Amino acid sequence: MSVKTKKTKHLFRLRSILLLATLTVLMLPLGSLYFFSLYENELVRQTESELIAQSAVFSAAFKQLVDIQHQGAPYGRILPSQQTNSRIKNTTIYSPINAHLDLSKDPILPRRDFAKSPNVHADLFAQQIGLQLKDILIDTQKVTLAGMRLLDMHGTVIAGRGEMGLSLAHVPEVKQALQGKYRSVIRERISDEARPPIASISRGSGIRIFTAYPIIDKQRLVGIIYLSRTPKNLLKHLYENRSKVMTVAAVILIVTLILVWFVASTIVRPMQKLIKQTQQVTSGKRDHITPLKNPVTNEVALLSESFANMANTLSDRSNYIREFASHVSHEFKTPITSMQGALELLQEHSKDMPLERQQRFIKNMLEDTDRLKRLVTRLLELAKVDAMEAIKDSCDVLDCLSPMKNRYMERGLTLLLPKESSKVNIPQESLETIFSNLFDNSLQHGATRVEIQLEATESNTIINISDNGEGVSSSNKKRIFTPFFTTRREQGGTGLGLGIISSTLQTYHGSIELLKNTQLESGARFKVVLLHSPS
Repeated sequence: MSVKTKKTKHLFRLRSILLLATLTVLMLPLGSLYFFSLYENELVRQTESELIAQSAVFSAAFKQLVDIQHQGAPYGRILPSQQTNSRIKNTTIYSPINAHLDLSKDPILPRRDFAKSPNVHADLFAQQIGLQLKDILIDTQKVTLAGMRLLDMHGTVIAGRGEMGLSLAHVPEVKQALQGKYRSVIRERISDEARPPIASISRGSGIRIFTAYPIIDKQRLVGIIYLSRTPKNLLKHLYENRSKVMTVAAVILIVTLILVWFVASTIVRPMQKLIKQTQQVTSGKRDHITPLKNPVTNEVALLSESFANMANTLSDRSNYIREFASHVSHEFKTPITSMQGALELLQEHSKDMPLERQQRFIKNMLEDTDRLKRLVTRLLELAKVDAMEAIKDSCDVLDCLSPMKNRYMERGLTLLLPKESSKVNIPQESLETIFSNLFDNSLQHGATRVEIQLEATESNTIINISDNGEGVSSSNKKRIFTPFFTTRREQGGTGLGLGIISSTLQTYHGSIELLKNTQLESGARFKVVLLHSPS
């Protein structure tokens, strides 16, 4: 019994699931690294934002002192309007400066150059303001841990913990601030202590953020706030936010468990069910082997259907062999028993048995040996057909029937051939075997005429064969394809002709069927279906 193949278009492919599982496992660490890089970048921008905020406060204080002590008189270096940062103007319009540093895009510059002797002496008025803000800078630094320098309009340090009176005008970010533009950079930070190995995952653990904030009052540059600070250490920050980190770790663990469950449910469980089915077949329980209900993947579905077909085929073949062996033993036992009995009688009573009776026993034994010979011949034909493999060959139906017409005419059977022909996907020798067995059956059942008609469909050729013989009784219609079943055993029938036809047609994907007669029809009617041969 063949298991009908199910549609598997909606099922996953096994390689797709394995690819998905592999990519997911690969993406987990990559996703973690991406998360770390984003998180670290946010720490850098957070640090820059804090430095901008501090610079804005000092800038406001510086400009307030300029207005108070200079009494509104023009002060500072004039900046061309096209060079002035439009976001840093003395205006009532809001002009925020957003943090823009990006670890993935901005280069990490070397350490800042040392301060140099100034080409221009520090502005005296700016020095006075620096003295007033010095203590504020130092107190603020104790809290924010930021490096702070207050520069005059020429880039000379006028307030801070060090480098007093020296110039930073040559530093790139300060040079740009001298043009009235805000500038921030990332520079290397060399610590006195060695970094732990785990810090290698962090790009921001050895950097420092520098911001140069120009102080602009009435389109004039009056000074620069130069700040620097190291961003928070990523690992330390993660520890401080360990509850969030644990939540992320839990999510990753849950995703991993879901992935394991998904792979187990799509691959492992169907395989386990298949293993149980193989164990059933091994133990001899071949009945009721059906394809898996939920194979999930296309490959497992095909494997399950193939295995079910194989198990059912083995079961059918086993039943066939068992029944066939039973029929063969019965068919051979009857003539052998008859021959054995006749030989025993001849052996015991040969001297006093009449010659006429002896000849009758000998005649019966010859008939039994002829029957055994016919059985052996037909069994060899059936075995050959069962073991036959399909040959890629074709033939014309009329070309096969025409030579047989005269041959059977001599035996008293008239063949009425169709007018049109068709080419079928079977070798001519095999098609002759099918027709010969059908015509011999017709002769055995008293037919004198056989009519052959052809009918073409989209992919098949239907051959209708009807005779005017005795036909098949209603009680025997279900048994005619059973091996060794015959109603003409005395006339030499073996009951294997239709079995040979059926096996031959199965080899070439064809079929044979006994058709019902109408009330006005007599004889036997068979329908043979064969595939069209490609032209």
